[in-house]
Order: sequence, then structure tokens, then C-alpha cells
Amino acid sequence: MSARTHTRPHPATTSRVDTRLPWWAVALPALGFVTLLLLILNPAQAQAASGDPSVAHLLERIQQALLNHTP
Repeated sequence: MSARTHTRPHPATTSRVDTRLPWWAVALPALGFVTLLLLILNPAQAQAASGDPSVAHLLERIQQALLNHTP
């Protein structure tokens, strides 16, 4: 016995893509971008975490090395 196949009542259109994003998919990257932009514009208000002074010294050495090798 053969089974009947169901046909679509309306043909599928391929010209339009309907994609919906949740609100947080737009809000979170925008919030991160604004936060980083504010830190770049006003770095005086950014407070470093208190850590081992050798880590700060290491980061300064890396920064100096990168600046010295830049053409």
C-alpha cells in the first residue's frame, strides 16, 4: 500500500529571509562596545586590580619590546 504525500499549500519563497534575534543578542555586544569605548576615552578612571608587582613589571617589558620592534 502506498502512502500519500502531502504537498505544501503555498510554495516556499526564497527571496526573503526572516531572521529574528533576541534582544540580548544586540544589547550585550553594544554594551560591551560602549564600555570598552569609555575605558579607551578616559583611562584615568580605570583602576587596575592590586596584584603581584612582578606581573606589572612583566607587562611593562612586553610593552617595551613590542614598541621597540615596531617599524
